[in-house]
Amino acid sequence: MAKRDYYEVLGVAKNASDEDLKKAYRKLAMKYHPDRNPDDKNAEAKFKEAKEAYEMLSDAEKRAAYDRFGHAGVDPNIGGGAAGQDFSGFADAFGDIFGDIFGGARGGRSGNGGQRSNVYRGSDLRYAMEITLEQAATGFSTEIRVPSWESCGTCNGTGAKPGTKAETCKTCGGQGQVRMQQGFFSIQQTCPSCHGSGKTIPNPCNTCDGVGRVRKQKTLEVKIPAGIDDGMRIRSAGNGEPGLNGGPAGDLYVEISVKVHRVFQRDGDDLHCEIPVSFARAALGGSIDVPTLNGRASFDLPEGTQTGKTFRLRSKGIKNVRSSVAGDLYCHVVLETPVKLSDKQKQLLQAFEDSLEEGGDRHNPQSKSWMEKVRDFFN
Repeated sequence: MAKRDYYEVLGVAKNASDEDLKKAYRKLAMKYHPDRNPDDKNAEAKFKEAKEAYEMLSDAEKRAAYDRFGHAGVDPNIGGGAAGQDFSGFADAFGDIFGDIFGGARGGRSGNGGQRSNVYRGSDLRYAMEITLEQAATGFSTEIRVPSWESCGTCNGTGAKPGTKAETCKTCGGQGQVRMQQGFFSIQQTCPSCHGSGKTIPNPCNTCDGVGRVRKQKTLEVKIPAGIDDGMRIRSAGNGEPGLNGGPAGDLYVEISVKVHRVFQRDGDDLHCEIPVSFARAALGGSIDVPTLNGRASFDLPEGTQTGKTFRLRSKGIKNVRSSVAGDLYCHVVLETPVKLSDKQKQLLQAFEDSLEEGGDRHNPQSKSWMEKVRDFFN
């Protein structure tokens, strides 16, 4: 019987990408593999057919020859040999497809038989820094101490006791990876004995316990930019944990926490504050001084200012950390009721209240409006 077209076997177009070929083969292999279909000769034949098609089309040279000359353009021994194979090599064929799932790309042997280096990036470190609102607004430089590592002076970084040396791991043969068979899947894992290094240390150094490094503290200068806000973080590249087997170091992240301020509340680049104003000052109006992060400022308080009135002072907030454009300061008026009055003050205040009542509703526009709403509610 004539062989079916390889593209037809896999169910892909002739311009299918390598990834499309892998997906199609994986689907057919999962469906027809003999381990899943014991004593099913038809499924076994379909699996062999799919395996042969994938092996041909996944090879760039063979695929080019097949596209040009068809089955006659490829070596018949490759296709014929597949029929007489056992399925012990199926895991190797699947390894290329499932390698990213089982972590094969991080260690073990590469597809060409060479050993992959077990190189790992170091972990990132986090440093929490609490600063004041003033420091956040202006920016500053400071020094911090963070944990670090240095080569052990006793064993010169080998991890082995002086006079001894590391040995090739007997579990993985120095590969750093071990292969485990689960059904028809072959899974590569980091060697549990040497943890991926390919070496074991029978006599570890007493100073570093076989690690080859000792922990220390190092001092770093950190520049806090003006305008930084609560929850932001600063990245210091390469100042995290060192990598393994020559891998790059991780990064250090300085996480900023801004203390609560006694006067101001921050909202992005804007600042808010409450301004207590006496009854007389609110009624008469006049100039009023307010604090800012850069000193004092003033604005005119109109006559008859009511509590809750907000005044905006432009560019008196905090400069944006990226654009350096300053936000605004919002001053919220809070009318302060006088307390602990003397008898004379009470008399004067009562006389003032009586004069307001004689003047009618024109002195109390909010009270008039409120009373009208109350009457409408009850009616």
